[in-house]
Amino acid sequence: MEGLSSLHDLQALSALLSPKHEDEEEEDLQQVKPMARMGPGQIGSPPAPSGKNNKEGSTAYMKKKSKDIWDEDEVTEGAHFDDLADPRPQPEYEIVLKQSVGTEDLFLGLSRKDPSSMCCDSMLVRVKLPDTKASDLVLDVRDTFLDLRTPKYKLGLHLPHPVHKHEGNARFIVEREELEITLPMNRPMDCINLT
Repeated sequence: MEGLSSLHDLQALSALLSPKHEDEEEEDLQQVKPMARMGPGQIGSPPAPSGKNNKEGSTAYMKKKSKDIWDEDEVTEGAHFDDLADPRPQPEYEIVLKQSVGTEDLFLGLSRKDPSSMCCDSMLVRVKLPDTKASDLVLDVRDTFLDLRTPKYKLGLHLPHPVHKHEGNARFIVEREELEITLPMNRPMDCINLT
């Protein structure tokens, strides 16, 4: 009995692998329903007749006609701070992600925290500012952008994660000539992922 089923399996496999003749392919196409023959070009509303002037074109078409490269909604936050004519150099900086870890996390592993960046709750930005006083600093923090200006340096930094802009703090360490900015990260799904 097994020999017959394996023979049947081999014949079915042979039929699948053997090349079809053109007559068979045409017959297969005739048996396919018209809905299955649709391609990506048939999705959506039908195009307007080319002989008529359609002044009420779609909004995508209207944007195409303008010479703008992008829409204002597509410009990332902080792009207006990028001043290419400003000759001040960008200072060295470092972004460090931080976690609040207790003994229950370290020794017992009771919370579901791991060393990945997904479990981090704040971001530390260290900026080296040699020959700069704390009174010369101008700092502006947005949700996804940090703008730092001094008489000698400028830093426009797109942050890797959104932050709570009103809850951060900054301190200038005179001995190292370094500014440390601590920003709590804004992650809407943290209440689900980390509890």
